[in-house]
Amino acid sequence: MTATALPPGSPAAVDLQVTLGRLQLPNPVLVASGTFGYAREMERLVDLSRLGGILPKTVTRQARPGNAPWRTVETPSGMLNAIGLDNDGIDAFLAHHLPYLASRQTPIIVSVAGRSAEEFVEMAAMVGDTEGAAAVELNISCPNVSHGVDFGVNPALCEKLVADCRAACRLPIIAKLTPNVTSIAEIAKAAEAGGADAISLINTVQGMAIDWKRKKPILGNVIGGLSGPAIKPIALRCVFQAAQAVKTPLIGIGGIATVDDVMEFIVAGASAVQLGTVNFYNPTVSMSVLDALPAAIASLGAKSVTEVVGSLQLKRN
Repeated sequence: MTATALPPGSPAAVDLQVTLGRLQLPNPVLVASGTFGYAREMERLVDLSRLGGILPKTVTRQARPGNAPWRTVETPSGMLNAIGLDNDGIDAFLAHHLPYLASRQTPIIVSVAGRSAEEFVEMAAMVGDTEGAAAVELNISCPNVSHGVDFGVNPALCEKLVADCRAACRLPIIAKLTPNVTSIAEIAKAAEAGGADAISLINTVQGMAIDWKRKKPILGNVIGGLSGPAIKPIALRCVFQAAQAVKTPLIGIGGIATVDDVMEFIVAGASAVQLGTVNFYNPTVSMSVLDALPAAIASLGAKSVTEVVGSLQLKRN
C-alpha cells in the first residue's frame, strides 16, 4: 500500500521542528519558567509530551523563601509579580524534580539564577553533569531579586558569563534578557559573542502598584515585574531589534496568548516562543496554540516554521 502524498499547503505537511544552535526542539511552543511550576501541577490539563519544551521554575544555588507578600497583583491587561525566586535550591531540584521532568518525553530547559558569576557557572555545570536536561537558560534578567539583572544590563558581564557557562557545561546555553535596558541589541550581541546557542527575550518589565488610600505600595518588594498582554508590544519590538543585530536564534516571550501572537513573534524574528502569564488564566492554551499553528504557517504558503522566521516585510522609502 503506497502512502498518499499530502497536498501542498496542507497543515499536516508543515514541519514544526526548530533548531536553536545545538538544541533541537520538536516544535516552537514552550512554556516559560515560573508559570508552569514543575509540570506536575499541569499534567492533568496538558499533554506535556506535545510541548516543544518545558522551562520549570528558576532554581538558585541555595533554597530561597522569596519576597514578602504581597507577591502578585493584577493590573490592566497584565500582572505584576515579585515572587523573588522562591525555590528549594538546585540540589533538591536535581534530586527530586528533574527525574520526573525528564520522564515526560519533552525537552527540559533548566532555568538557573546566581548571585554571582561563580554561582551561575557552578549551577550550569551541575545541570550539565546530571542526566535529563536538554539545555540551560541563564536567568540574567530577574528584576525581583538583588543583583538579578546585573549580567543582563552590562554587555561585558553578559558576554563573559555566557562564555564561562558554555565552557563549563556540555549542554546548549540560552541567555534570557531583560527589556529594562537602553539597547536590547547591544546585550543580544554580547550574548552571541559569548557563544549563546539561543537568546530568550524578554523577561518582565519593571513596574509597581500603589494603594493610594493607604499611601503604600501593594507589592511587598515595592517594585515588581509586569507580564501579560500589556508588554507584548515591547517584547515584539525587542525581538525585532535583536533579530536585526544577531544571527543567534531567538525565543520570544511576553504577552503571548494566541496563535496569532505566536505568528507575530515568528515573523518578527523568533524561532520559538514561550507561553507565560497566559498559563495562569488559560492553562490549556498551549494545546490550542499547537493545534492551530500548522494551519497558520500553511496559510502563508510555507512548509515549515523556519521559512517564516524573520519574514517581516518592511516598507522602504
